[in-house]
Amino acid sequence: MSSTATAPTAGADGFLSYIKARRTIYTLNKELPISTTRVQDIVKEALQHVPSSFNSQSNRVLALFGAEHDKFWDLTTDILKGIVPEEQFASTAARLAGFRAGAGTVLFFEDWTVVEGMQEKFALYADRFPPWAGHSNAMLQFAVWTALESEGLGANLQHYNPLVDEKVQQEWGVPASWKLTAQLVFGGRAGEAGEKTFEPLETKYKVFGA
Repeated sequence: MSSTATAPTAGADGFLSYIKARRTIYTLNKELPISTTRVQDIVKEALQHVPSSFNSQSNRVLALFGAEHDKFWDLTTDILKGIVPEEQFASTAARLAGFRAGAGTVLFFEDWTVVEGMQEKFALYADRFPPWAGHSNAMLQFAVWTALESEGLGANLQHYNPLVDEKVQQEWGVPASWKLTAQLVFGGRAGEAGEKTFEPLETKYKVFGA
């Protein structure tokens, strides 16, 4: 995939169709319908082009495949085993085994060196840069998730931070300034999403002047 930004070739309906198709898929396997190189290209393109406040570019990513993906979920399981009551751990272990069954995990971070630098440079907006960084990170998560599903993968988003932060830093040499925000588990689709219901638009949408 080229790193050069190009104008979209599909209209809004095409774009929205991918948004509608993106769902949480929990039943995954290790059989990817595309190459790991293609997955990386998608993640890197999203990382480069998702907007950020003042073009601060505070988003950071760690992509784990194969044995490294398995290692992450093994570490997470070990951590939770020491926290979750024994009588409840069986269900927790089963959930984590489902994540491990996938092919990879994308870990999303915000680099607080960048956030704090923006706070110093633009002191008038200092209190806004942390939430703005969060907005950009959320857009990146959604962009990667939607793009991977458009290629036939299944995925689900998890949040085992901050419990796993220290282990991630130790195991993969992640800088201490990288604050972990979410983990996107992906793989081949071995199941389908559950039914999705919607609240009436009248409760969520207002318009004036149209």
